[in-house]
Amino acid sequence: MYTRKRAAALSAAGMSTVLLLTACGGGGDQSLTGPGEDEEGGGGQAVNIALIAWEEAIATTAMWQVILEEKGYDVTVTDVDVAPMYQGAANGDVDLFLDTWLPVTHADYWEDYGDDLEDLGTWYDNAKLTITVPSYVEDVNSIEDLAGSADEFGGRIVGIESGAGLTRVTKEEAMPGYGLDGEYELVESSTAAMLAELDSAIAEEEPIVVTLWRPHPAYAKHDLKDLEDPEGLMGDAEEIHAVGRAGFGEDFPELSQWLQDWEMTDDELATLEVLTLEDHKDDPQAGARAWLADNPEFLERTLGDDAEGLDFS
Repeated sequence: MYTRKRAAALSAAGMSTVLLLTACGGGGDQSLTGPGEDEEGGGGQAVNIALIAWEEAIATTAMWQVILEEKGYDVTVTDVDVAPMYQGAANGDVDLFLDTWLPVTHADYWEDYGDDLEDLGTWYDNAKLTITVPSYVEDVNSIEDLAGSADEFGGRIVGIESGAGLTRVTKEEAMPGYGLDGEYELVESSTAAMLAELDSAIAEEEPIVVTLWRPHPAYAKHDLKDLEDPEGLMGDAEEIHAVGRAGFGEDFPELSQWLQDWEMTDDELATLEVLTLEDHKDDPQAGARAWLADNPEFLERTLGDDAEGLDFS
């Protein structure tokens, strides 16, 4: 996605040194990982998952870490930025990354490195930039409905960081395209400030309009309404893919099949994000375990017969 931290990527220089700078998670060798001694299943097989600190990546990486550890894998999670992640995966320095956005956001990286990576499939297909109001704002259903309604919202669209792609698209495409320039100010501050204003307005049931994106835990916390975008000025929805290094499917056939069967709905992802990023922000793996305990049907759908015997309670 080209909002938030996605707006900044490291240059190719220094990628390899940054890649393995920080590792966390279930232990294991922090060097290049590959198949362990047990080629038939988990059984101590080492897997290194790259993590870029985006909301959905933190949540889903924590989820897969606890699943794989329950299945006997030796999981290392390596914190990294987006550019060195792609180079590292292409070089075989990490095995897996769960948060590739296609066809637009990561198109340049995919063009540069895709030939040396394995696309393990789409697990979420509603990743998009939004302009959003609380559902109790009944008279505004489309971005074009905002025209002429500035007084209701104090003439403000509450945005995030000035350098975010979401801010650029809202300012340069949606606002002029729907005739909102001059009537509304796009407030550029921070994601945290935007969410604080959203929380405060909803607590008082006051009208507010914000820039947001899916997936985001705010959709699990609040009853929100994404405004329709009839002109498509906020961009089309994208897909999030799991991606492995070259040879991943051959080296990890069991895990590769699970990832290909992995899909999440808006509600599933939003509730997972709340548990891992908010309720258990200091221990996202604990939040993931709580979510998995509440969603046994997800495990059955994703792992099939391999879900038998898993207990996250």
